[in-house]
Amino acid sequence: MLRIRKAVITAAGPNQERLPLQRFVDVDGSEKTALQIVVEEVLSAGVEQICVVVRGGSQATYRDAAGEHARSLVFVEQPAPRGYGEALHRAARFAGDEPFVHLVSDHLYVSRQSQRCAEQLVRAAREEQCAVSAVQPTRESMLQYYGAVGGSPVAGKPGYYQIERVLEKPTPTTAEQHLIVPGLRAGHYLCLFGMHVLTPAVMDLLGQMIADARSDGGPIMLSPALAQLAQRERYLALDLDGTRYNIGVKYGMFVAQLALALSGRDREEILTKLVELLAAR
Repeated sequence: MLRIRKAVITAAGPNQERLPLQRFVDVDGSEKTALQIVVEEVLSAGVEQICVVVRGGSQATYRDAAGEHARSLVFVEQPAPRGYGEALHRAARFAGDEPFVHLVSDHLYVSRQSQRCAEQLVRAAREEQCAVSAVQPTRESMLQYYGAVGGSPVAGKPGYYQIERVLEKPTPTTAEQHLIVPGLRAGHYLCLFGMHVLTPAVMDLLGQMIADARSDGGPIMLSPALAQLAQRERYLALDLDGTRYNIGVKYGMFVAQLALALSGRDREEILTKLVELLAAR
């Protein structure tokens, strides 16, 4: 059985410097930072140790944003912005030779069932005994914001896909040529959810990419390492029973807050206010 005890949250990107610090009203009606909500998402999956990768010099700010969870977090800094993949690799020593959960800090998640999204993903990885990335069918106009995968449905397992390709923010033309997945609506692609269970091989692949790129100093992204992972070992995508909300896009924080409110204990109050607002227009 795959034992998943650790998680890595990346919060070192240029936009992520402020987004995880934003405050939301969570489904339980309490006010929390985005970072607190993401940490609680991870903890719901039974994770015991969490590492947060932050920009150089920002540990104190993130400790404050983590609230009561701060004392149980390990913080690692990315001194210079060298890409998402390089930021994740900063946690290689923390992850060690174990599989780990990985979440980005600028996405919030709302499950459509009693199990939270991270719980669903970790359960899937344990059952399938391999790396699994969460995906969400996404219209092609949003491809500019996400990595996307191509592959084929797994027979007898609805929602599971065998990953064959991974591309970072493909154009619609590139996606149409390489990422068509049987069974999806026209104009929709399987985009990454910002939530993964990854094997130690990913850290090895990122380490090699970093070594190879030292001469040019270019950014190290995660998607090429995931593409290599798909060629090295069994690697699945899972369309979770939930929705991700990217708080880094236009109106992203507003939509995420609305989704949290409509999924929580204040649902009726929010619906009433929305009706009043619409009636006043």
